[in-house]
Amino acid sequence: MPTAASDPAADVRAETARCFALQRLGLADARFAPASADASFRRYFRIEHGAQSWIVMDAPPERENLAPFIRVGALMQAAGLHVPKILAEDRAQGLLLLDDLGRHTYLQVLNADNADALMADAIDALIRWQCASRPGVLPIYDEALLRRELDLFADWYVGRELGRTLDAQQRGWLRETERRLLDSALAQPRVWVHRDYMPRNLMLSDPNPGVLDFQDAVEGPISYDLASLMRDAFVSWPAERIDAWMRLYWERARGAGLPVGDDFSEFRRAADWMALQRHLKVIGIFARICHRDGKPHYLADVPRFIGYVRELGAHYAEMAPLLRLFDSLDLHAP
Repeated sequence: MPTAASDPAADVRAETARCFALQRLGLADARFAPASADASFRRYFRIEHGAQSWIVMDAPPERENLAPFIRVGALMQAAGLHVPKILAEDRAQGLLLLDDLGRHTYLQVLNADNADALMADAIDALIRWQCASRPGVLPIYDEALLRRELDLFADWYVGRELGRTLDAQQRGWLRETERRLLDSALAQPRVWVHRDYMPRNLMLSDPNPGVLDFQDAVEGPISYDLASLMRDAFVSWPAERIDAWMRLYWERARGAGLPVGDDFSEFRRAADWMALQRHLKVIGIFARICHRDGKPHYLADVPRFIGYVRELGAHYAEMAPLLRLFDSLDLHAP
């Protein structure tokens, strides 16, 4: 994960965060160092004093709103998920003092030997989250939001990164694909959706997993978070392992009474099409992060998503227009 500034003392906000944490913890001094940063404007610092450690979230109030993180965190905690506890807050300055869920994300520790056990834990936590869903609590993942996300691909990746404008035929292929993806997503039962449920946002912890970066949660398609978990931005898995994990989720979700249907193949199709929507969105987001926010390293993972689109699209005749579009743009997996 990208790290924050290497010299926190030279960073005014970092120094403010350090003083906030020390004052709230009643400490005169403690080790203070970057923990991580993410694709937004949030940063995280770790405070260490003896054997104890805490996390400070720095969310500049002109850029980030702490309220959704606080609200969704409370919902997740009530659902039985392991999320950071808020120990102190200063909303005016955009600072939170959190307990420390650990030092290792799933992304850092997942390997061929431990993946089945860790993914099973992540699936169980996801099902607990979905079972806690109640209508009218979180914003709806509606057609307008889904469409805005799909627009990122043409606007930011094709337009800004490739410097191209789609011609009429290409626009037709894209619109045909988008309509099918939107119809499939909107037809799914709605549950609470983390919206970025992937190994980088899951911590190896006790209880396992710790869940992070949940502030954008919505009420939306039941397969969305599973699609995020199965085909990650930074790590890929063989098709047979993804198949096994998706079936494990479906079986356990059915057992928990979630509306995943009685036909696994139908659920799998909906989940795959949901994944295609997300893949197109992420390609656009990574281009936006590069060109708008000055973080070009995210573009290095775009080929992974091009590969995901081609792999999934090849399984469904209805996705032939999408593959023709990718061919016309010369988008190929490495």
